[in-house]
Amino acid sequence: MRIEGENGAPVSPGSSAASNSSADEMIENENQSLRDRVADLEKKVHEQTDEIMCLRSTLADVLRRISTIEGARALANNHAGGRATPTKDTVRLRHNNSDSARDVSKRASSYLPGRSPSSTQIRRGVHYQSTSSLYSDGHSSSSVSPAPSPSPTQANNPHPVHTARHTTPSPSPFASPARPHQLGVLNKRWASTSDFATPAHHQYHHLAPSPTPTNSQLARAKEAQYNGEEGIVKMYLRGRPINLYVPTPMRETYVPNGPSSSPPAKLKLEWVYGYRGRDCRNNVYQLPTGEIVYFVAAVVVLYNVEDQMQRHYLGHTDDIKCLAVHPNKLLIATGQTAGHDRRDARSWRLNPPSDPLSPEAEEWPHIRVWDSVSLNTLHVIGISDIERSVACLAFSKADGGSLLVAVDEAPDHNMSVWDWSRGERGYKLLETKCSADQVLAVDFSPVDRSTIITCGKNHISFWNYESGMLAKRMGVFENRERPKYVTSISFTDTGNVISGDSNGNLLIWQRGGNTVYKMVRGAHDGPVFSILVQKDGGIITGGKDGRIVEWDRDLERTGNVIEIPEQYGSPRVVTSGRGSQLVVGTTRNCVLGGTFTFPLRPVMQGHTEELWALAPHPGHHQFLTAGYDRTCYLWDTMAHTIVWSKDIGEHAQSAAFSNNGEIVIIGTTSGRWFVMDSETREMYSQHQDGNEPIQVLKFSPNGQYLAVGSRDNNIYIYQVSEDCRKYTRVGRCQGHSSFVTHLDWSADSQFLQTNSGDYELLFWNAGLCRQIAQTSQMRDVEWATQSCTLTFATLGIWPEGTDGTDINTCAKANQMDLLATGDDFGKIKLFASPACQQRARCLEYGGHSSHVTAVGFLQDDSRMISTGGRDTAVMQWVVSSNSSSSHR
Repeated sequence: MRIEGENGAPVSPGSSAASNSSADEMIENENQSLRDRVADLEKKVHEQTDEIMCLRSTLADVLRRISTIEGARALANNHAGGRATPTKDTVRLRHNNSDSARDVSKRASSYLPGRSPSSTQIRRGVHYQSTSSLYSDGHSSSSVSPAPSPSPTQANNPHPVHTARHTTPSPSPFASPARPHQLGVLNKRWASTSDFATPAHHQYHHLAPSPTPTNSQLARAKEAQYNGEEGIVKMYLRGRPINLYVPTPMRETYVPNGPSSSPPAKLKLEWVYGYRGRDCRNNVYQLPTGEIVYFVAAVVVLYNVEDQMQRHYLGHTDDIKCLAVHPNKLLIATGQTAGHDRRDARSWRLNPPSDPLSPEAEEWPHIRVWDSVSLNTLHVIGISDIERSVACLAFSKADGGSLLVAVDEAPDHNMSVWDWSRGERGYKLLETKCSADQVLAVDFSPVDRSTIITCGKNHISFWNYESGMLAKRMGVFENRERPKYVTSISFTDTGNVISGDSNGNLLIWQRGGNTVYKMVRGAHDGPVFSILVQKDGGIITGGKDGRIVEWDRDLERTGNVIEIPEQYGSPRVVTSGRGSQLVVGTTRNCVLGGTFTFPLRPVMQGHTEELWALAPHPGHHQFLTAGYDRTCYLWDTMAHTIVWSKDIGEHAQSAAFSNNGEIVIIGTTSGRWFVMDSETREMYSQHQDGNEPIQVLKFSPNGQYLAVGSRDNNIYIYQVSEDCRKYTRVGRCQGHSSFVTHLDWSADSQFLQTNSGDYELLFWNAGLCRQIAQTSQMRDVEWATQSCTLTFATLGIWPEGTDGTDINTCAKANQMDLLATGDDFGKIKLFASPACQQRARCLEYGGHSSHVTAVGFLQDDSRMISTGGRDTAVMQWVVSSNSSSSHR
């Protein structure tokens, strides 16, 4: 064959091959050069992205600090007797009309592509905005707390305030005496946080029936009646009349339905103790601003450990179950379970609310996307789409976070993908059945926009989102042992999937495939709870065995291991902190911080089981809590830390400090109560009164007696001696037909007033342990405390149509005419004391996601403490003057 060149001269085959080889080499060089340039561009883009992230973080931190300074200045002015802190209405109007506020809102929305103008709208002005934090008086949250409840004179109020609807009553935890072995079922009738200890099929036992009122509901709604001649006001609970005697100075002028006074103070959430790690995953993150974000109860906490400051997002109305951080590190999505007032989910789907920010909509499972700088709610997603609760969430990564995936805890575990920034409610792109079994985690691939991974019981699934459809491929384990649970997933920088399972193994699944590429057996002794892939490709895992292990990018051990002390639990989630630091959330509701070099230290600790006992210290800014986790904590309200903890070996039900604060009494569910030194924790003695829980403990004002109220219907009176270290029983007060719930001493330490489970109000001569039959003689007695919920002074705390078990706790401030209550619906309410007008005015606060078991004021009334039941949260509220407040 003859080969010719361009001029027709013959060319040898050898020279032609050389020419082709040279051309191929040039092309390869060009390609390599192009790849190098693309790599350089990608590197520059990543560097610029990090710089932009740093600038955003700096801006966010500056805005937060400015807000902190302004809030602290306003608080200082208020406490110094200067200009009062503006009311929420004033702040809201000023904020909405200020240019700076609009600029911040615009900046927040500018971080996201395709944001519609309506996406930054926040809550309607008719609702009260929560202050969310001690240091923020602006639009720091989208919660509806606090809001004054309407008085009878406000029937035509043009701005009605949302109040909780009530479901029909089901048995209270105290409906009948129960033996210690039955305590597992002694739960309040709400079902929130029930996944802490209750099987899933019991979580929804309190769904409300038809709204048609029953005869019993109508009876409960009867108006109070006043007999002026005898000075008796008759109120009704569940149709049962209760006679209350009006004090002599008020007999002539008292009107049950008359106007009531506004509470003389207001609350601001200052600190939240606790964290939900026992049954939630992937819910601790370090933000670029230095704040750690996590949740407990219905509160998302943003905690700056260095500055010892907390901010709080209070937009949710019930248990928060999951949390996801946007790739820009400034926006956060959180998902909640259905609220206390939910109805049947099927009827809800047929009649969804028109306004996603309405009070009605808040009571149903949904997702909230909000700004971590301003704490403004940007979008409320999933209303009428999510049936039970949001199990897990994740933002997309490869496209900058334009999509959001959510998994519902419904029987089919539906998975939905959202264009979350489209409108106030987002736009659901698709929904599909995910798995018949429990789903534990979901995540987007960081390199493939269309790839989603889910894992859980008996499965790991690989989803491909394309043309509005989701294609599913199950993970194939081939001849490897199939785990019962795939407990955790993460992605390498190349897009490979790393999974951890209940057998303690780690598996690598290659990008784009659904078969195992590599397996590491026995990475942990037990389930692998968390997998963290660091920026340098290194991998850190945490397991049920209490160990945190470091691996290189090839899953070879580096030798670095952290053993977490048993008292803190196992690492539920491990995330990167600042520098080489790690932030760890544990199964015993602790948040820890540290490195492989320096030991982990507790950043936040909390109770792990139902919480009932609360005792403010009589002389210091401290308080004690105890619960069914058998642990007592003494907290310092100024340092926000635990002073000491003590394992008492039994479920704690009640607690009380002696008048000098040197001794603390702990009552248990077995009828036993302990006498303990409040500083050294030395146990001086223990006593037994019956076999039922000790419901309430209280010292007399003169310190000479201790009253012990038991679930066995009796009150035991003890004489106190030897600096509160010796207790001698005086007698037993018998007469209640049901368990004792609350008691108060008279100011002169001679009498007791007590409430019981069947709505009795009885009076006793404490020294003689005899009931006072002529209750009219007690109408003018001055009481040292006001913890009884059924008295003339507390008639107004009971809302219309209430169940007698709805209000669990009540406390009067020490120097102020202020009364606080906690109820079954997670609400704290403030009233003016005495609250003797029916349906008295109040301020209402949210935050707890279960029944509020106790409220109490510190000795100087500067702060109030509240405890939740199964949400295990302890909340500290600042009490400030409410002289400038107004009510709608």
